[in-house]
Amino acid sequence: MSLVNEILSYNKDFVETKQYQEFLTTKFPDKRMVVITCMDTRLVELLPKAMNLHNGDAKIIKNAGAIVSHPFGSLMRSIIVAVYQLEADEVFVIGHYDCGMTGLNSEAVIANAKARGISDDVFETLGHAGIDLKRWLTGFNHVREGIEKSVNIIRNHPLLPKNLPVHGMIIDPETGRLDLVDAAYPPAPELL
Repeated sequence: MSLVNEILSYNKDFVETKQYQEFLTTKFPDKRMVVITCMDTRLVELLPKAMNLHNGDAKIIKNAGAIVSHPFGSLMRSIIVAVYQLEADEVFVIGHYDCGMTGLNSEAVIANAKARGISDDVFETLGHAGIDLKRWLTGFNHVREGIEKSVNIIRNHPLLPKNLPVHGMIIDPETGRLDLVDAAYPPAPELL
């Protein structure tokens, strides 16, 4: 059975047996928070459990590396919508150890794209259009560096209130331990 058929078959049963009912909530986050995190498969269930988040508690935005790469990109737009339209009051940027964006080699990504059929003409055209793929496909040297940069972009965004608490953390993808990188206000000393 193909993956799409497997998903559709399961979904049909899921809806018919009303398994969705346990997930019913509103579009407003109960804990009034936004979490920006990595798309790493190890975090799908681990991160919410490690933070005691349940369905409806938070707006969770995922991308490669939990990186805000552009102050006016889609990730920032999502944060702004969550704050002004969906009643989120705090932002958490949570990266993880052993992240694939650490030391990401743009040359390797480009070589893999070429191996999968993307022609040199496409790369040439993008280059002539002013797109620096090598820079765009570069990660960070250490996850802490990526978190600090993203927190800084959010905190200093001209369209967000200056008193919006923005926190940075790193999660261990094996144990779920959260290490505080940057707090908007001091946590309880016994939690450090």
